Amino acid sequence: MSTTSERPELQAAADAFVDAGFAGLQLRVNDAQGEWVGSAGVRELGSAERPPVDGSFWGGSVAKTFTSTVVLQQVADGLLDLDAPVADHLPELGLDHRITARMLLLHTSGLFNYTGEYYPDGTVAAGIPATGKEWVDTRLDTYRAEDLVRLALSKPARFEPGADWSYSNTNYTLATLLVAQIAGRSYGEEAHLRILEPLGLRDTQLAGDTTDLPGPHAHGYYRYQDGEEWVVTDVTRQNLSMMPGAGAAISTTRDLHTFFSALNSGRLLPAPLLAEMRTPNGPIDYGLGIFAQDLGEAGTVYHHNGGAPGGFGALMYSSPDGGRTLTAGITMGDAPINPAEVFPAALDALVRAVFTAR
Repeated sequence: MSTTSERPELQAAADAFVDAGFAGLQLRVNDAQGEWVGSAGVRELGSAERPPVDGSFWGGSVAKTFTSTVVLQQVADGLLDLDAPVADHLPELGLDHRITARMLLLHTSGLFNYTGEYYPDGTVAAGIPATGKEWVDTRLDTYRAEDLVRLALSKPARFEPGADWSYSNTNYTLATLLVAQIAGRSYGEEAHLRILEPLGLRDTQLAGDTTDLPGPHAHGYYRYQDGEEWVVTDVTRQNLSMMPGAGAAISTTRDLHTFFSALNSGRLLPAPLLAEMRTPNGPIDYGLGIFAQDLGEAGTVYHHNGGAPGGFGALMYSSPDGGRTLTAGITMGDAPINPAEVFPAALDALVRAVFTAR
């Protein structure tokens, strides 16, 4: 394995990410030069210790790529038709019969987003607590996937099925119910049998109501407004059940590398289904649980990043052949920044440092 001193440009990219205002970053890069791991920032506020390079973290929406892969494996096995009505398998939910599994994975179902629907005119329709003090106070609550889907179904759809595109956690939580119905066992068991066990992903959890990160880990913090006061809270403890299939993931940079490299190298799906998965659609080039991004001369990369409601984020990038990957765990601190404002530029610099390197 390479050491930090042998890849100073990667350590510099990690340091720059933290300089943008994040508390910590653990980074793993695999490419033609081998594997490099490093970290920047601090493991915990008030400490000078860096984040552990093999630490666990809340991975958020990287879970969507795992869920999509399980669905597409069921399709490959002839157990599910990607374009058949989901309602045929889950009649008790009263779903619109036009909604298909493909629409769920593409975010074209129109289903209300149960973590809150944000409309172009600036209005917001609330769902379960997912931001601010309300989320902080309820972040250890346990949710059931069916209850979350039923909540979404009790709200007006954003648009007619297939008529538009909108990112909705409901799609992937509903997909877990579909997976379980097809498999005859829980989504967690199916994901374990199809992905986690075969790949040896011992440090990844995709289901359950775990509230504590296992093993070594950095702390994540959430800065929010409580009345007139800004408050910073340690939110390292959260509940995995909040976004089943959509954002329920605990993982490590090593496990995310192993999974995403295997997926993009063709080990998990037949070539035609992998090609469908990676075909970009909609306004932000989203396929079936995966983004496609054109880096110009550096070519195309595939990715799905994630963010817990507060405190943590994850990066998962790969070249088309799975031979070059970037995986990372991010922690927020107490800096008075809006992550949505500083994240894009910091991310772009980091991705280009990795994928334009020779």
